[in-house]
Amino acid sequence: METLHYLLMRAHSLLNRRILDEAAGLGLSPGQPKVLEYLHLRGEQNQRAIAGYCRIEPATVGSILSRMEEAGLVERRQKPGDRRALYVSLTPPGEAAAEAVAALFDRADTQAASLLTAEETAQLTSLLEKVCAALPEEAQV
Repeated sequence: METLHYLLMRAHSLLNRRILDEAAGLGLSPGQPKVLEYLHLRGEQNQRAIAGYCRIEPATVGSILSRMEEAGLVERRQKPGDRRALYVSLTPPGEAAAEAVAALFDRADTQAASLLTAEETAQLTSLLEKVCAALPEEAQV
């Protein structure tokens, strides 16, 4: 029987590879699908919030957003009275890409749980939430 850490890493690696391969087919690079998902769910956000949700460094988010802005997926702007923070929102092509990413994530989830019953999927989700709660987060970004 494999160890818990090995199975968690293997499952993550297999699912991540599937998602990244399909996202590349949509013209997206690593990091972009999660940003699209977050902005689609939450609407306009500042870069710090995006970095926190995606669990990546703000400078890395800046690079990802620059590529997304060049591709016409997002726009960044300052809000009056808050000159230090840039706020990011999806453009119409970004909304379309976010919807494609949502479908991609749904397909990946469905495939990952294809050998589980609905009850087992709910139980696995609950158990993974407990595993995440048991592991200390690094300092928040």
